[in-house]
Amino acid sequence: MSMASIRPFRPRAKGPVDLEAHAMDNLRFIRETMEGASSFTAVPGWGGMLMGITALVAAFVASLQPSAALWLGVWVLEAAVSCLIGAVAMLQKARASDTPLFSQPGRKFALSLAPPLVAGALLTLVLFRAGSVAVLPGLWLLLYGAGVVTSGAFSVRVVPAMGVAFMILGAAALLSSAAWGDVFMAAGFGGLHLIFGAIIAWRYGG
Repeated sequence: MSMASIRPFRPRAKGPVDLEAHAMDNLRFIRETMEGASSFTAVPGWGGMLMGITALVAAFVASLQPSAALWLGVWVLEAAVSCLIGAVAMLQKARASDTPLFSQPGRKFALSLAPPLVAGALLTLVLFRAGSVAVLPGLWLLLYGAGVVTSGAFSVRVVPAMGVAFMILGAAALLSSAAWGDVFMAAGFGGLHLIFGAIIAWRYGG
């Protein structure tokens, strides 16, 4: 072997394509990290206030029902209406702020809110079949508040504060007379949504 054929080993320099790919990976990592650390700000203020108004109407209508089945039907309908209002209001607020609704904070918010709501739906069915409808107002307020607290960890600070208020009201409803059920429902899903919805709309827009 001739000396001319022996060449010192040198690492190959990265070409422009490798450097560009590396830079894109870094930018992607930075963007995902910043997105994960940000808060979900599409919680609706005006939408929450509208949910509060419909809940006040539902509480009045439910209090007039002659049977537990009809009473439950009113609140199930109200829950569906509120979910629709909340979803539409979140979508509109996200579009107005040019924020993806299903960003990483948005997904965390939804995944944290869903389990207590699903648990509440299943317990509603079980308790209704067992004839224990009287505990439902307190249970709904408590579980909804728990969901708002956990999901609020990924949102602005006023959201978990609202969840704590719901949980306190739910605990009070569970320890009070069943005759006050609709009053607590009106105070929680009606009054608290109106109060905190106004705060969110004023401080965080929409």
